[in-house]
Amino acid sequence: MAVLDGHKVKLFSLSANKKLAEEISEYSGIPLSKIDLSRFADGEIGINLAETVRGHHIFLVQPTHEPVNENIMELLITIDAMKRASAKTINIIMPYYGYSRQDRKSKSRQPISAKLVANLIEVAGATRVFAMDLHAAQIQGFFDIPIDNFRAMPILVEYFKEKNLNEEDLVIVSPDHGGAVRARNMGESMNAPIAIIDKRRPKPNVSEVMGIVGDVKGKTAIIIDDMIDTAGTITAASKALMDAGAKEVYACCTHPLLSKPAIDRINNSPLKEVVCTNTIQLPLHKKSPKIVQLSVAKLFAKGLLNVVYDRPLSSLFIYRGKDLK
Repeated sequence: MAVLDGHKVKLFSLSANKKLAEEISEYSGIPLSKIDLSRFADGEIGINLAETVRGHHIFLVQPTHEPVNENIMELLITIDAMKRASAKTINIIMPYYGYSRQDRKSKSRQPISAKLVANLIEVAGATRVFAMDLHAAQIQGFFDIPIDNFRAMPILVEYFKEKNLNEEDLVIVSPDHGGAVRARNMGESMNAPIAIIDKRRPKPNVSEVMGIVGDVKGKTAIIIDDMIDTAGTITAASKALMDAGAKEVYACCTHPLLSKPAIDRINNSPLKEVVCTNTIQLPLHKKSPKIVQLSVAKLFAKGLLNVVYDRPLSSLFIYRGKDLK
């Protein structure tokens, strides 16, 4: 526990990304509190809070990536336990929002699963959510509690600036039309033009490059996306960019889902590096010499402290040099 500005504050971590929680603890100066997780013989999740949370401001770290349903249930059951134990506020640090790609109905009889997850988190008793680079900005509107959508862009931009790439040869590439705004924001931060990959998806997790809008010949291309799942899009885009005369190709994203066969595709692609953040903790079988992970812990630690001290969060969402490195 820590006492900050007269507030009793505790930081907890569930099983999805304990390493990130430890880093947030180090940056914020708030020690990790103890929580006991167990599984019954039939697979049900058991939670026991090993210390009091009564009257405390709770921050709970739990991204909801693979196994998505397990991680979501862990989160919901823990929120319920904390609410019943009289926690004053329950703030969820959920860097990756599971089901975020199901944010609308694309066919007449489909669910809006991202909205359902928001409902579940609210009903369980959460009072605030910290997320990062939500797949669709409209997800913020699915909540009736505060939700802060942090940006990994400043961290990614700072990494590439420190590589001292020639700005005159840079081009920022969106892997599809939907990511053009993201590419433009990064391009403005790095004084670089943008290009757009014209692609189509014949079915989920399958993409086909149809063409490239913009000049990439002789340039260093940086593909920017919010997540990399099976890596089909970025590897196809990297090949298309090299075929169009690009000098070298990097890729960067916030969330490295890296489902099969992503690692094989990345290793066998022309990509020089894939730069991502640690919103998702990568197991050994999802690591590669081409993959570089940057920490978002300092950013979330600053957000946590700003909330406790009633300071604004807006300054944390923009590029400010090495401040967020």
